[in-house]
Amino acid sequence: MIMIEDMRLLVIGGSVFLGRAFVTRALRQGHRVTTFNRGRSGTDVPGAEVIRGDRENAADLRRLVEGRRWDAVIDTCGYVPRVVGRSARALSGHADTYLFVSSVHAYADWPAHRVDESSALLPCPPDAGPDADVPYNAFKAGCERAVESGFDGRALILNPGLIIGPGEQVPRLTWWLTRIATGGPVLAPGDPGRAMQLIDARDIAEFGLARLAAGAAGRSLVSGVPGNTTFGALLDECVRVTGSDAVPTWVDDTFLLERDVAAWTELPMWTPDGPEDAGVWLPSSAKALEEGLRCRPVADTVRDMWSWIREENITADRATEGGQGIAPDKERRILAAWAAAHGNDTAD
Repeated sequence: MIMIEDMRLLVIGGSVFLGRAFVTRALRQGHRVTTFNRGRSGTDVPGAEVIRGDRENAADLRRLVEGRRWDAVIDTCGYVPRVVGRSARALSGHADTYLFVSSVHAYADWPAHRVDESSALLPCPPDAGPDADVPYNAFKAGCERAVESGFDGRALILNPGLIIGPGEQVPRLTWWLTRIATGGPVLAPGDPGRAMQLIDARDIAEFGLARLAAGAAGRSLVSGVPGNTTFGALLDECVRVTGSDAVPTWVDDTFLLERDVAAWTELPMWTPDGPEDAGVWLPSSAKALEEGLRCRPVADTVRDMWSWIREENITADRATEGGQGIAPDKERRILAAWAAAHGNDTAD
C-alpha cells in the first residue's frame, strides 16, 4: 500500500476541538493544511493557511476552490445535509477524498442496540434542509448521503461515539471535573460499575489522517475500546487528578428519575439502565481497531483535560453554561433525600 507522506489537506472549520485536533496533528506530521472557516468559533492554528468564508455562501465556495486542489477534505462541522452537499459538489474535482466526521447518532438502532458499520442509518434525504421533518439525529445520516452522492471521489466516513479531550465543546467531562474539583459529596448516577466507551478527539484525528494517507474509503465506527472505563473509575480519576476531597455518592436510577433528573445532561453521560439505552456504550469499533485505531487510556485524557481546564480557567459555573450539569441546590436536595432514605449523613 502506497502511503502519502506529504498531504495537502483542506479542513472545513479547524479552529475548535476535533477540527483543531486534525489541523494540529496534520501540521506536526508535516502535511500542508488549509482551513476554511468564518473566524468566529476559535483561533486559527499557527502554520495553517487560513481562508475566511462561509460554507453556506456559494460565492465563498467558488473562491475557495479557484485554482486549488488538495489530496483530501476533512469536514468535522457538517450538520445540515443540504449544506454539506453543496460543499461536496463544490469540492468535487478539487480533492481526491472527502473525509466526513458523522456520529454514532446516525444509526437507526442506536442507542437501544449494539451497532456496527453494517447497521442501518436513520432515514434522511441528502438534500434535507434545516427545517426538514426528520429527527435531529437523522441529519448526520443525511449528511453522509450528501457526501457519498455529491462528491466525485473517495468518501471516507467516520462515526464517533462520545468524544472527550482538551477543548471539549459540549462540557460533559469538563463539568464532572469542575464539579468534583469543588469538593464535598457529589451526586453520582446509577451503577459505578457500568462499563463505558469513550474516545479522545486526538485519537480520532490520528486515525483519520492515517486512513487518508492510505487512500482509504468507506466507513469506520470510531467509538473507542469497549469497556475502556467504568463510570466509577472515571469519577475516581477525576477526584485523583483534581486533588479534591470530593466523595461520589452513588444514587440509583429510579431514585434519580423520580426526582426528575434529566439523563445525559443534568448528570452528563448518565443514562438509566433500560432497554431504550441498552446499547449506548456498545458500538463496535472492531473494524477501526483492525485498521489501526489506537486509543490512549481514559486516565490520560482526564489528566490532560484537567490541565486544559486550569489553563483556560474554566469554572463549574462556566461549564454549566454549556447546558450540562445539575443545579447545586437540586443536587443538595437529592443527596439529602438519599441520605434520609438510607439512614446516613451523606449530604452533610
